[in-house]
Amino acid sequence: MTTELRNAFAQVRTEVGRAVVGQDGAVTGLLIALLAGGHVLLEGVPGVAKTLLVRSMSHALSLDTKRVQFTPDLMPGDVTGSLVYDAKAGEFEFRAGPVFTNICLADEINRTPPKTQSALLEAMEERQVSVDGVSRKLPVPFMVAATQNPIEYEGTYTLPEAQLDRFLLKLVLEMPERDSELEVLRRHSAGFNPRDLAAAGVTPVLSAAQLAEAQVLVGRVGASTDVMGYAVDLARATRSSPSVRLGVSPRGSTALLAAAKAWAWLCGSEGVTPDHIQTMALPVMRHRLQLRPEAELEGVSADTILRSILQQVRVPI
Repeated sequence: MTTELRNAFAQVRTEVGRAVVGQDGAVTGLLIALLAGGHVLLEGVPGVAKTLLVRSMSHALSLDTKRVQFTPDLMPGDVTGSLVYDAKAGEFEFRAGPVFTNICLADEINRTPPKTQSALLEAMEERQVSVDGVSRKLPVPFMVAATQNPIEYEGTYTLPEAQLDRFLLKLVLEMPERDSELEVLRRHSAGFNPRDLAAAGVTPVLSAAQLAEAQVLVGRVGASTDVMGYAVDLARATRSSPSVRLGVSPRGSTALLAAAKAWAWLCGSEGVTPDHIQTMALPVMRHRLQLRPEAELEGVSADTILRSILQQVRVPI
């Protein structure tokens, strides 16, 4: 049964690939986040299929998805929902916002003010929304997949550290290789319509119940004390790096272990190894580092620092 379930997740990659070309790493990252019960920040320039990727993934997993276009005038109630007066009943009733879904696509999350960005905080952390003193549970599973443009800063609001830390992974979608981009053009020339995933051949291959079953199995993946110590050592090394103003918190080490367990399960391993920790280190930690201003001026990136740390920290044998 476990093997069949793992194979079904492999089939999800195939189904998403019918609509999205050249973003295999991001597809795997989204699967890992779902298995670990976390959220994902997708960073990439416009036109690299961030939105299509999320829509294709939710379609292949038979999950409901809703998209919120974040703009400077978006209000918190536009995300979470609000009380609306019903004239017939003579009372206020709650009208659920787009956050009440399985996968909430927060498009260009850095284009809305902090007040609206923070409306997602309770939803991401507590899996609930509080309106007028009443807490309402969100559907299960629930994941926020937020996108942002890394090069356009005019009219944007930097995400607060508290919210960045609540994303399990930050996935960077690069420009596709020439062959991949040529394949995109071939598909569009043949009539591919990104708004009609069913016509593109993307079919549901996994259910919410199977996803819940897989999450239980991921939780049972073991990790030795040495491997957990390795994750802690990597996090602690970021705090002492001369280029870093604020390193990875204990929440980051916990996230690293959770992501590594999900990746280990997908790989068919019964336990987490240092290789699994190393694979997940960059996507889990890159958005949790605050660099010193002088390091940023010199062009040092979080990924560069993390790769250096991975080379320096002793790997348990």
